[in-house]
Amino acid sequence: MKDFFSKLLTGMSIGIVVALIPNALLGEILKLIIPHFPPLQHLFDITFFVMSLLPVLIGVMVGVTFKLSPIQTASVGIAAMVGSGAVQKTADGLFVLDGIGIVINTGITAGLAVLFFQLIGDRLKAYSILLLPTLGILVPGMIGYMILPLIKNSTGIIGTVISYVTTLQPILMGAIIAVIFCLIILSPVSTVGVATVIMLSGIGSGAANLGVVAAGVGFAIASYKANNLGTALAHVLGSPKIQMKNFFLKPTIAIPMVATSAILGALAGVLNIQGTPYSAGFGLSGLVGPLNYITFAEGGWTLGNIGIMLSTFFILPTILNLVFIYIFSKRLKLIKAADYKLDFE
Repeated sequence: MKDFFSKLLTGMSIGIVVALIPNALLGEILKLIIPHFPPLQHLFDITFFVMSLLPVLIGVMVGVTFKLSPIQTASVGIAAMVGSGAVQKTADGLFVLDGIGIVINTGITAGLAVLFFQLIGDRLKAYSILLLPTLGILVPGMIGYMILPLIKNSTGIIGTVISYVTTLQPILMGAIIAVIFCLIILSPVSTVGVATVIMLSGIGSGAANLGVVAAGVGFAIASYKANNLGTALAHVLGSPKIQMKNFFLKPTIAIPMVATSAILGALAGVLNIQGTPYSAGFGLSGLVGPLNYITFAEGGWTLGNIGIMLSTFFILPTILNLVFIYIFSKRLKLIKAADYKLDFE
């Protein structure tokens, strides 16, 4: 079970990064350029569309991780898309892509598809290409589709907890929300999905962003020695979710980031760092978090606001994570560089 769970999370992590990186790198930059050069709108739309392919990419990468045959791997991708909830039918009978779906249910469906195809094995022989894609839809795909409402309701519980936290004193609220989002970003649950469902805004949104920043910067620093610069940067520019497997196998690796997020979240309450329901959960990805802070800060692009932005989103996350990583690795011996090793080859 441990090996199965490890491979499933690895496949999910790769799919998530591949789907989200293009928009993370280009999204906010294109938004600034498009008003002056409208033809780039098509490129922006493409990067946004690619994010909606996340369920298929998760399914395919899970299949690759388990070393399934090409037909089985493609069929896992189809099943994952069916169970994701990303495809919706409108009243006019049109099919539309509704965001990235419910990521945790996508992973569950992909895992069920792998088990199903492993159970079938090569029994279908020459009929595999005819039957496997259809069977993938009928069995694991439909199971995923049927449990989708239950999973949605389960993730809604997280939103209910966060909604209650927003009623607390701003500094305490900011610290708690930042920690919650720091942990959510390391799970199959979508931080953006949770934030939009409960319409998290204001300081709560700013704190959520700083929690994601703490995770991204912290894991980039902690994982650098065990991986390489490109993989380290993927934690910040893409998503810290690529550490899902390592986090679930050894949760203590997130302690420095959680400590950092608590401090940064409290500062969100002190410095009135705000955001919108649609910016919460992005962190530094696409520079959504810092740019939204400037948008809502009184005075906009003043030197003071720029200083606060650079301090809370870049400088302090780096310094705090370095301090806590040193304490928990060198002094307390609770973590080591090898704990953050990622195998994407």
